[in-house]
Amino acid sequence: MGDALVAILLAMGLAAVWAMRDWHQLAALRLPDTDDVMRLQQIRDWLAGQPFNDLSQHRLGEAPGLAMHWSRLPDLAPAAIIALLTPLLGAQQAALIAVLVWPAALFAAALFLVARIAQSIGGAEIARTALVVAAIAFPATTIFMPGRIDHHGLQIVLLLVVARTLTSAPTLGRGLVAGLAAAASLVVGMETAPLLAAAGLAMLHEWLFVRASADDRMMGFGIALGAGLLGASIVFRTLQWGYPACDGFTVIAWRGAVVAAFAPMLLALTAREFMKPAVRAILALLVACVIGAIVFAQAPQCLGAAPYGMVDPLLARLWLGKVGEAQPLFTAPAGVAIGYAGVMVAGIAASSWRLAATRDPRWIPLLVLQVAAFGLACFQLRGAYAGAILAAPALAAAITAARARGIGWLAGAWLVSAGMLYPLAAQALVKREPAPAEASVVGCTAPDALARFGRLSPGRLLAPLDLGAFVLAASRLEVVGAPYHRNNAGNLAVYRFFLGTPDEAAAIARDWQIGYVALCADSFSELGDAAAGDGRMVNRLQGGHVPDWLQPVAVVPGGLAVYRVEPRLFRQPATR
Repeated sequence: MGDALVAILLAMGLAAVWAMRDWHQLAALRLPDTDDVMRLQQIRDWLAGQPFNDLSQHRLGEAPGLAMHWSRLPDLAPAAIIALLTPLLGAQQAALIAVLVWPAALFAAALFLVARIAQSIGGAEIARTALVVAAIAFPATTIFMPGRIDHHGLQIVLLLVVARTLTSAPTLGRGLVAGLAAAASLVVGMETAPLLAAAGLAMLHEWLFVRASADDRMMGFGIALGAGLLGASIVFRTLQWGYPACDGFTVIAWRGAVVAAFAPMLLALTAREFMKPAVRAILALLVACVIGAIVFAQAPQCLGAAPYGMVDPLLARLWLGKVGEAQPLFTAPAGVAIGYAGVMVAGIAASSWRLAATRDPRWIPLLVLQVAAFGLACFQLRGAYAGAILAAPALAAAITAARARGIGWLAGAWLVSAGMLYPLAAQALVKREPAPAEASVVGCTAPDALARFGRLSPGRLLAPLDLGAFVLAASRLEVVGAPYHRNNAGNLAVYRFFLGTPDEAAAIARDWQIGYVALCADSFSELGDAAAGDGRMVNRLQGGHVPDWLQPVAVVPGGLAVYRVEPRLFRQPATR
C-alpha cells in the first residue's frame, strides 16, 4: 500500500504542475498531440451515436471517410468518464476532466508497477528510488502528461504488467496475467509487438535452462494470449477488420498473433519430455521455424514493411520521414537522439552491471526488454518510451550503491539517472536544430485560432496535415488531410496543392470540392529546398500573392490564414 500511495501522490503532483503550466490550452481542449485530439474526436463521435465497431473518421479524407487503424479499447475509460460526467457538468467540462484524470491514472499505475518490479529484484531499499527515477524518465513522462489520452500510456502500463510477471517467480497464474496483458496490448496497437516478442524470448531463456515452473508460465502465457485474442476478435472487431495491412487490430494481425500464441504452448507441452538445455534449444528452433512459416503464410504483411510500406513514396519522403517519433534514432537530429536515448542507454548499462554483479537471473528479462526497446528506437524513436521507464529499477539500484560511496558518487548517479536532464543537456551541447514538422502548426492551433474554424459554415477544408486533426475536433468541417498513414489520397492532395502551381492547386480544389483553405505562417518550412520556388502555391500565399479564387476569411495573429474557395472564379469550369 505504501508504494501505491507514493505512486498516486507523485503522479497527481506532477500532473497538477503540468496542468497548471498548460492550463490555457487544456481548458480549451487544445490537447498536446494530434493523436490525442483525434482520440477525443473518435470518442465524441462514438458517444454521439457512431457504432462501437465503426472507427472510421467520416469527416476525413475521401468519402465515406478514413478507416482508422485504431482500436476502441483505449477509448473505454475516457469515454466512461465523459459519459458519466456530462449530465452533471456538461460535455466540455466532462471532457476536460477525462483528459486530466485518465493520463494521471495511467501514470500512477506505471509508477506503481515500476516500484513492484524494483522491489521484486532489488528489494524495498530501491523501490522508492525507482519510483522517483521513473517519474522523471524522459521521454516516457511525456506520454502521461495532461491531455495525453492516446494509446501509448496504456501500452506502457500493459508492458510493465508483463515485465512485473517476468521478474517474479514463474507460475501458471503469472503466465496467464502476462498473456492477457500482451493480448490487450496487441488489441490497442502493434507498436509493442517487438517488445512482447522480447518478453517471449525472456521466458524462453528460463525454459531452456529448466528453471522450476518455467513451463507453467509459458503455458499460461500462450493460453491467455490465444484466448484473449479470440475474445477480442469478438468484442473489438471493427468494420475495418478486413483492411489489408498489419497496422492495427486487423484480421491479418490477429491471425499472425494467434498462430504465434501456439509457440509457448507447444514448448511447454514438451518440457517434461526433454530436459537437457541443448535438446530444448533444438526443439525451440524447430518450433520457431514452423510457427514462423505459418505466420508468414497467414500474415505476410506483419513481417514486411507494414504498416508504412503502404504509404506513398512522396508522402514517405515529405511527411513521414520528418515525423519526430517515427524517425530512426541514428538519423534523428543529434539533440533529439540524445534526449530520447540518454536514460535508456544508461539503464541498459546499469542493468548489465547488476546482472554481472549479482548473477540474479531476474535481471535478464528486464535487460532483454530494454535492449529490445533500444533496437526498436533504432527504427522508430517511440521505442524510447518503454526503454526509459524500464531503466528505472537498475538506475535506482545504481543510486543505492552510490549512496554508500559518498556524496560525489551519489550526485553523479542521480545525474545519470535523471531522464529529464538529457534533453536539457542536449540543448546546451548540440547546435539547435530546425523545428520538427509537428511544431510548424503550434501557433495556429492556439485556442483562439481554432475557434475561428468552429464559426465557419459547413464545407471541406484543405490545410497542412497536423492542423487538420485539430480542426476536426474544433469544428464540424470536413478535412482533406491529417497525419495518418492510411490517408494516402487526402494527404497527397494536400502536398500537391501547396507544392504545386496555382493552376494545379485550382484543379485539386475543384476535384475535391474544397470549401476552405488554411495555412500557417511557417507551414512546410521543414521541407527546406523541397518547398522552395516562387511558383509554388505555399510560397505565393505566404508572400501575399493570393489567386482570385481564394477569398480571405480570417488572419489570426498566431500565423493562421483562412481562405474561402470561390469556384465561380476558377479560370476553367469545374470538371464535375
